[in-house]
Amino acid sequence: MTFETWAAFAAASAILLVIPGPTILLVVSYALGQGWRTALPMAAGVALGDFTAMTLSMLGIGALLAASATVFTLLKVIGALYLIWLGIKLFRAGGTLRAEPRTDAASAAKMTAHAWLVTALNPKSITFFVAFLPQFLDRHGDFWTQMLIFEATFLGLAFANALGYAVVAARARSLMRNQRAIRIVNRAGGTLLVGAGIATMAVRSGS
Repeated sequence: MTFETWAAFAAASAILLVIPGPTILLVVSYALGQGWRTALPMAAGVALGDFTAMTLSMLGIGALLAASATVFTLLKVIGALYLIWLGIKLFRAGGTLRAEPRTDAASAAKMTAHAWLVTALNPKSITFFVAFLPQFLDRHGDFWTQMLIFEATFLGLAFANALGYAVVAARARSLMRNQRAIRIVNRAGGTLLVGAGIATMAVRSGS
């Protein structure tokens, strides 16, 4: 794996993570209702959930990689189209962040478990990783080394992102209600996702 590939993966992951999804909505809901104390357990739960979904996805991708080069290439094409579709959907999402404050008393362990379940058991998580990860895998490189690097990178970013959302929601709650700010995030993220998908297709067709 080259440094450029890793940097592209890290940049794309950071863009994707900052886009509010079901997991982030849960993090924000707890933070709005119970303040900054939710930040660490929720971030830990998100990272554990992503670890579960990402590991299952990587193992499946590894099996496809070993079985057929054609199937693996097809998966990468489908993944690029999937990124474009996600980008268009996100661009049209508008500026609403539907996160209602959770005021139910919950221990740190319960919050961590809740975040883990929502993240790991969401079928979209595994679907996303199966579509996203092959874009950066070198079929001729060591699969397990790449898996370790990609997982460590993504999980570190996921933890930091969830922690950041929780802290912002707890300290600057008005920002979470600012439709203009959310709309800007959605449109910027959507544009970048579409660009990433198109760039992936262009690079592949030219290689």
